[in-house]
Amino acid sequence: MDSLLYTLSETVHKQNYVIATYYTRLPREVDILKKAATLAVGQTIGTWIPIPGITEEIRERYMGKVVNVFDVPSLELATQITEDQREYLIQIAYPSVNFGTDLPLLITALLGNDASTSAQAKLLDIEFSEEFVRKFRGPQYGIKGIQNFAGINDRPILLNMIKPCTGLTPKEGARIFYETALGGADFIKDDELFGNPVYSRPEERVRAYREAAEAAYEKTGERVKYFVNITSGAGEIIDNVKRAEEAGADGLMINFAAMGYSVLKYVAEHTALPILGHSAGTGMCFEGTMNGMASPLAVGKLARLAGADIVMINTPYGGYPLLHQKYMQTVAQLTLPFYDIKPSMPSIGGGVHPGMVEKYIREVGKDVVLAAGGAVQGHPGGAAAGARAMRQAIEIVMSGLPFEKAAAEKDELRTALTQWNYIKS
Repeated sequence: MDSLLYTLSETVHKQNYVIATYYTRLPREVDILKKAATLAVGQTIGTWIPIPGITEEIRERYMGKVVNVFDVPSLELATQITEDQREYLIQIAYPSVNFGTDLPLLITALLGNDASTSAQAKLLDIEFSEEFVRKFRGPQYGIKGIQNFAGINDRPILLNMIKPCTGLTPKEGARIFYETALGGADFIKDDELFGNPVYSRPEERVRAYREAAEAAYEKTGERVKYFVNITSGAGEIIDNVKRAEEAGADGLMINFAAMGYSVLKYVAEHTALPILGHSAGTGMCFEGTMNGMASPLAVGKLARLAGADIVMINTPYGGYPLLHQKYMQTVAQLTLPFYDIKPSMPSIGGGVHPGMVEKYIREVGKDVVLAAGGAVQGHPGGAAAGARAMRQAIEIVMSGLPFEKAAAEKDELRTALTQWNYIKS
């Protein structure tokens, strides 16, 4: 067996490689070891036919290595094979020197070339070496930093996004902002669809919303933080950052699914403001069964590595058929220890209303942002009542009191639970 092409995981872990795990399905007659070797070569130094110029030194330094091949289910005997198709997990180690800290090249190395033209394989995970991760800063704030920024560490943070999603001038948006702030929202952000239209530039919204925040503060004593959406073309992004900073923005929101992880990383390295990373559009990365990458990787690990302090994620409870397992694994990728990279705070969106607060806190814990949109703006009593209902639900759950009994004593919460057909979780 070619010792330059195949290796044991114990050996490669001592070197500066990243290990990619793929899922693939192939006809039973295909030699999976040869297929894995072809993928390892094709993703690094070679192509589908032998080419001149590849030296042993090039093979040793720059070629991918097959680390493991697992068949699913695990079979040992030829007589156990009963299906025409077989499923495999393949692990390939890629030399980090091939892409350095360049995230677009990393993704190209793992998902381009053969993986996008002559092989059907889904990237399930990337295992990074400590040497590789050391070159990344990751989140500037992390969970504890965001909690200190908000002045909240004993309960979930309540976030609202201005609705309707688009069409509002800064003045119109400020009116909704003010009403929402009166109800007790901690953070308010733009909808991901609302970026830099001619009728509402980001810096204009920042100035208008800051005035609304100050007006609400005079009445409530709580100062709301505003995350402005600066998602735009690569040529405008830094200008958007600077204008938002100069106007007094509290935080920035970037849709990394549309702009890319490298843009998120660049902005994170060039601002002192916290960053909320939005994942709108990542479905095109992970919904395929034989291509793309798994959702915990696309929404979790890579967004964290690139520097998002807060990451907006989806749940199985808002109409999107996301598997519960993937939801929880994404939370894990954002929050569990990852060398010296700070954890990113999950921001749960989609189907968030007061009746779901108990379930979310039980499953994810208190170190989370609850992103309620329609449940706040669509409350029969208005945005202030909607935000107040969410805060009441959070306070009851954190107090440990029986939820239904305590909720019956809160007018806004009781109305919300009736409106959204609360069922005990």
